[in-house]
Amino acid sequence: MSEVGEIEVEVGEHGHSMDGFGKAVSTLIAIIGIILAIVTINAHRAHTGSVIVRTEANDQWAFYQAKKIREFTADAADGLAQSLTSDPKKIAAFSDKMQSTKTRYHSEAEDIQKEAKAKQHESDEMEHRALRFDLAEGLMQLGLVLTSLFFLGKNRFFPFAGGAVAAFGLIVALTPALADAIAALLGAA
Repeated sequence: MSEVGEIEVEVGEHGHSMDGFGKAVSTLIAIIGIILAIVTINAHRAHTGSVIVRTEANDQWAFYQAKKIREFTADAADGLAQSLTSDPKKIAAFSDKMQSTKTRYHSEAEDIQKEAKAKQHESDEMEHRALRFDLAEGLMQLGLVLTSLFFLGKNRFFPFAGGAVAAFGLIVALTPALADAIAALLGAA
């Protein structure tokens, strides 16, 4: 009789603890585990990359706002000077400078806005990639668990089902189009 915590191992006629199928299942579990580790690392890296790029986009939006404030300030200064003077010729140089400054800030703000939008789009793409890896990671974990159930139930269904689920997880990790279609289906449900 075995003690609590011990697992009884069936020993075959040659004294081996596992038959060939059991060894194949053990190998499958090891392969799924290795691929799962790679997918998990990629998921973490994609999430981190998305956060970094999103932060860069936010910085660009703050810079854009600063340029727009400066543009407004130059316009307000010109308008104020125009309204306070009785002789527009006296402030013509100042007015020209403010109009030039306003135009420069407007142009710079447009360029910054384009860069901010590009960074934001890049971050969204990276987050989609990260979510795809998350889905793949979940499928691979499920496949690993299903495959491992073979050793408890001695039912050959488990490694085949687990291998199929893990293979599907790998496909999801490798094919963005499939992951996007699944995400769309899950989002519509």
